[in-house]
Amino acid sequence: MQKIIIDTDPGQDDAVAILLALAAPEIKVLGITAVAGNVPLALTEKNARIICELAGRPDIKVFAGAARPMKRELVTAEYVHGKTGLNGPELWEPKMPLQPQHAVDFIIETLRSTDDVILCVLGPLTNIAMALTKAPDIAVRIKQIVLMGGGCFEGGNTTPAAEFNIYVDPHAAKIVFAAGIDLVVMPLDVTHKALATRPRVAAFAGMGTKVGRFTAEMLDFFERFDMAKYGSEGGPLHDPNVIAYLLAPEIYTGRDVNIEIETASELTMGMTVVDWWGVTGRTPNARYIRDLDSDAFFDLLVRRFKSLP
Repeated sequence: MQKIIIDTDPGQDDAVAILLALAAPEIKVLGITAVAGNVPLALTEKNARIICELAGRPDIKVFAGAARPMKRELVTAEYVHGKTGLNGPELWEPKMPLQPQHAVDFIIETLRSTDDVILCVLGPLTNIAMALTKAPDIAVRIKQIVLMGGGCFEGGNTTPAAEFNIYVDPHAAKIVFAAGIDLVVMPLDVTHKALATRPRVAAFAGMGTKVGRFTAEMLDFFERFDMAKYGSEGGPLHDPNVIAYLLAPEIYTGRDVNIEIETASELTMGMTVVDWWGVTGRTPNARYIRDLDSDAFFDLLVRRFKSLP
């Protein structure tokens, strides 16, 4: 049983990641912490609760965290995800409550009281960096952080140099990458190989379940922007790779590298400087995933989603 906290800014691809975690009996979701990112915080915490209700899991506790980055103004991505963050399917007002505790305090409290917790980070790293800043003692309590963010060979998707999650709060990312924690990074270099092609989206619709239809409708909307942008056969499905790595690490390949986060230059703000070839002599601080078996990835998603309502 892998114990995880999901830190997220849903986002259609975040939603698929959450659903995959909730469909996995070998994963125990201790809580979901929302952060501002793809859309503002009021929507990300709401969307997290909608997804839990969709999966038939209103027992999952959802906490609202940081409403803005640590030092910069918030940048959002409605141009990709739509005004709700989950454009595509028909949404509803969730009935399950938002927890009164702040997400940062929940993270700190949980790490201090629970062994072997993995942090699965699907959005900007603001909540995690704030927790580490407020309670430095928790760093040694974190079993691992698996995060979606950054890029090297693919460049950036928000600026020529920076991927969205890191760009939104590069100062938070710098804190996390310097904390000496076991990090696994799912960058654009690997997520751009997880393309939600038309046949793959159709496999979700063909399940005939509520979750299957909802997922297909989300992906129908979500993939349009990236298909037009990249001229690809489908949009890249970024965030579910974080959860899939916990379930099937054998379908991923990468190497241990040093990654530094650029916070000084506006031209390259949020760039993940990945020493793939070991030319700097700096000590590796992360495992950087560069490739995956995309067919196995989508087979895993479809197979696990069949257990959801």
